[in-house]
Amino acid sequence: MPHISAAKSFFILCLGLLILVTNPSFALEDNLEQISYPIKPIEKSDREWQEELTEMEYYVMIEEGTERAFTGELWKNKEKGTYVCAACGLPAYPSETKFESGTGWPSFWKPVDDRHVETRTDRKFFMTRTEVHCARCGAHQGHVFEDGPKPTGLRYCINSASLRFVADEQDQEGE
Repeated sequence: MPHISAAKSFFILCLGLLILVTNPSFALEDNLEQISYPIKPIEKSDREWQEELTEMEYYVMIEEGTERAFTGELWKNKEKGTYVCAACGLPAYPSETKFESGTGWPSFWKPVDDRHVETRTDRKFFMTRTEVHCARCGAHQGHVFEDGPKPTGLRYCINSASLRFVADEQDQEGE
């Protein structure tokens, strides 16, 4: 297999993101097959993130804020598809693992792949929680708790502002 330079890899990544943004019906399976492990991080300055993200996305993903419960665009979404990182497009959570937690934020019991999310200890506000971040760009997504449904017992409580939804092709054809 020929060696791919960093510039070519970056070009391929940018092309993939362009396809994702301009064509939300891209084949997710093809995108997953193109991800190499370990996932190569994307690093940007605060200024670059501010130019690319909305004010709410920046607040949630870069400043590690939280949107108000029951206000996010995706918490009630019941379509079939995949939730991807709003900052870099890395597939994050399949709709099959989404469930109604009653919290007002999209909740999932499992990510697309455990390698697509990273966790850290969050000790803000006089409590200890486990914070969830995108493994590629480091964007804050929310928190994970151990009070979710079987089979994992986990509840990934994720801000809508940190995700984009990509509907399955079958759902788009049926509309």
